[in-house]
Amino acid sequence: MTSVQQRPIGVFDSGVGGLTNVRALMERLPNENIVYFGDTARVPYGVKSRHTIETYTEQIVSFLLEHDVKALVIACNTIAAVAGQKVRQLAGGMPVLDVITAGSEAALSTTHNNHIGIIATSTTVNSNAYARAIHSQNPQARVLSQACPLLVPLVEEGWLDHEVTRLTVREYLKPLLAEDIDTLVLGCTHFPLLKPLLKEEAPHIALVDSAITTAEATAQALARMGLENPNHSGADYRFYVSDIPLRFQTIGERFLGRSLDQLEMVSLG
Repeated sequence: MTSVQQRPIGVFDSGVGGLTNVRALMERLPNENIVYFGDTARVPYGVKSRHTIETYTEQIVSFLLEHDVKALVIACNTIAAVAGQKVRQLAGGMPVLDVITAGSEAALSTTHNNHIGIIATSTTVNSNAYARAIHSQNPQARVLSQACPLLVPLVEEGWLDHEVTRLTVREYLKPLLAEDIDTLVLGCTHFPLLKPLLKEEAPHIALVDSAITTAEATAQALARMGLENPNHSGADYRFYVSDIPLRFQTIGERFLGRSLDQLEMVSLG
């Protein structure tokens, strides 16, 4: 075993939602140590300029590199869409995985009729990043994107099976289902928590969970580069945020699916 193999995976997001990616990584790669950073003091990123997002991203990546990570996972759709190239420049030769690339590849391998729906935040939809990623591999694919801004606060409120959430999901899905999609990409870190409800509302649609597909892509990248941690003595998880809002613990544990230990606040920039 080398010291490189024992280094942690760095995962980052503009806020708390990226913990769904951490959860998927814990399940897929139980031996891997993880360092997570959520920029809770400066969320949301979606309303900020490209320059500001790139500046914040550079600060986060520098912080994670100080923790001697061996791979980086961009768990934020906005960062992946706007500053993914910047992250790869800063990372040098280490693996960099992101939710948009992994989600797009999974959608293409899942669809049978090449009609793919995307549900995401307004910023991610407006960036057209999923459509570009999908069309770069299959120009014939039909990509239908739907911004779902109301779903993020409903998930954070914990209304995962509430009638208000159900009706909201139903309205957002209508235009996508009218276009005969057979695959739906959950293009926001909050949306995996809505999978049971989405399956009830659209039982014949295949759901692509970007958190799960990104975890799988990470596993493949580590294996390809001989970076897997063979240590079975128990993984170490550390969580850093730039602010701890009043409800952070409750929301974070809902996303992570377990207690949120080793949480620390740090200031960047």
